[in-house]
Amino acid sequence: MTETETETVSTPVGDARIHWFAAPKARLVLALGHGAGGGVEARDLQALAAALPAHGVTVALVEQPWRVAGKKVAPAPKTLDAAWTALWPALARGGQPVVVGGRSAGARVACRTAKELGAVGVLALSFPLHPPGRPEKSRADELTGTGLPTLVVQGARDPFGRPEEFPAGTDLVPVPDGDHGFAVPKKAAIGQDGALAVITEAVAAWTRKRTG
Repeated sequence: MTETETETVSTPVGDARIHWFAAPKARLVLALGHGAGGGVEARDLQALAAALPAHGVTVALVEQPWRVAGKKVAPAPKTLDAAWTALWPALARGGQPVVVGGRSAGARVACRTAKELGAVGVLALSFPLHPPGRPEKSRADELTGTGLPTLVVQGARDPFGRPEEFPAGTDLVPVPDGDHGFAVPKKAAIGQDGALAVITEAVAAWTRKRTG
């Protein structure tokens, strides 16, 4: 599946950009934001955009205004949240249920705003549970406070939080040998394509539950 439309949306903190990957008969929209260290070209976001439309899910990859403007450093969380909130009418205008999510910092934005916006679920890819080497600086409250069905997909080697570090009861899919970007070592038995398949298959199955 290839990108079907690019849409620029004005927000109070600058223009954002939505890359649409439309499903022919969409039952759900999956809106995903990127992390603080990269954009929508991330391997997991691109894999989901390629795979999910065949499962009836339109994928919207959202570029935050700071990336659109060519800046190198992400702004404060409240600025990220303001932009994401302003995008909601564009994401929801088709009338389908919307699952919000993203990778790393984008997952945090989704967790903080999802319920207020009216999303039906949250997808957290590589959720940064804590800074590397600082497990005492936990961000678990953002994850557990969504008030919505939430799926975490986490690399087994993620220094921002390995799967076993997450709170009991977390709906979590581990990606064997995956790091924070879901890259796996060349010697890993699963292989890079296999790691991405774990992500896309798990998310496809989970999204089916969001629409009955």
